[in-house]
Amino acid sequence: MDILNLSAYNVLETEYGEHDIHIKVETKAPPFVCPHCGCVANLYKHSKRDQLVMDLPIHGKRVGLIVKRQRYKCRECNQTFWERLPVVDEKRYCTRRLVQYIERKCLKHTFTSVAEEVGMDEKTIRNIFRDYINELEAELRFETPRWLGIDEIHIIKKPRCVLSNVEEHTLLDLLQDRNKTTVVGYLSRLPNKSNVKYVAMDMWQPYRDAVKATLPNAVIVVDKFHVVRMANQAMETIRKNLRSGLTPKQRRGLMHDRFILLKRKKELDGKGFLTLDLWTKNYPDLGVAYNLKESFFDIWDCETKDEAIQMYRQWEASIPDSMRAAFEPLTRAMGNWSEEIFNYFDHRITNAYTESLNSLIRVMNRLGRGYSFEALRAKILFTEGLKKVRPPKFAKNIDEEKFGMAMIAPISGGEVLGINISTLIEMLEDGDL
Repeated sequence: MDILNLSAYNVLETEYGEHDIHIKVETKAPPFVCPHCGCVANLYKHSKRDQLVMDLPIHGKRVGLIVKRQRYKCRECNQTFWERLPVVDEKRYCTRRLVQYIERKCLKHTFTSVAEEVGMDEKTIRNIFRDYINELEAELRFETPRWLGIDEIHIIKKPRCVLSNVEEHTLLDLLQDRNKTTVVGYLSRLPNKSNVKYVAMDMWQPYRDAVKATLPNAVIVVDKFHVVRMANQAMETIRKNLRSGLTPKQRRGLMHDRFILLKRKKELDGKGFLTLDLWTKNYPDLGVAYNLKESFFDIWDCETKDEAIQMYRQWEASIPDSMRAAFEPLTRAMGNWSEEIFNYFDHRITNAYTESLNSLIRVMNRLGRGYSFEALRAKILFTEGLKKVRPPKFAKNIDEEKFGMAMIAPISGGEVLGINISTLIEMLEDGDL
């Protein structure tokens, strides 16, 4: 029985160990052309050696092929050469089918576990996977979005840039960092950059610089959730300062105050409303900070940009001098990013879907302990079944001579819109990633 199913080799001997199988083989067809001078049928055997070539595991055991490799010499040019080994990747001395197995396996398993399974060095596994990803990268083409989302996530010890198609709720890419050079490099490579009309982002200067350098006609809209979050942070500063001056007994009276204060007033139940009312009467500064936070949130209910700007100016003027330091990060950001922040009232787009995507990436990062950033990125971008594709468009194409009637024929479509976040959630829940 041919245990290998490799038609180019004869199996000479098989040895079974506890963890490994060694199979001695030789090639079936010797060479007949000199690779140096092209001379035909003027070769003779010169020497031989045993060459170890790794192959696919069999029955849970690692497989090493001991190839009796022949060396030949040409009588015409006097040059020597080793016979070519069919189906072998001589860059790494393993079969090409093993390389393909490693490529697929690395999308779902760590490099260390794959190295242990196939009996190869972890560094070699990493190099195989890197080359595989480079090939996939060359073929990866996502449609340039109309609404581009730029956000960030802190995984594997550093912040990474996340890019998404806000309109289609898909992931476009994860970048190795959030530096301006990296983001400019990605945006400058986008095909049909003029398709990008709006860019939703947080208040990170390199993002703004990168977009203005590469997408000058796109309208930048600061995600409102990043802005209103700063109002909560200001109130938190005041709350902590207040608590630091209280006795232990008074602090116990404010148990769980943070969770109530962070809620909108309209979200409080009866008990929460009574508790808040009691606290704000006993601690007036707490009430002032809470009302400032609430009135800032109310700005985002305005119908027009002019109305929002006017309401913000009134809100800023109402901040007591004693609390200006706590709200200073927010008022400074509103001054530095006023155009991009108030653009929201003309173009109501947010990065909310990207924020939900970030939580999913954190889950994947936690499940994939031991993964490098490159492996985690590849897991998300290249796992089969995750891509969202726009259905092809159809149009009437009339061929009256042949049919005498209108025929329906596809004219375009099939564009890949990115990684479908809903499908990504399903695969995570099913344990397929």
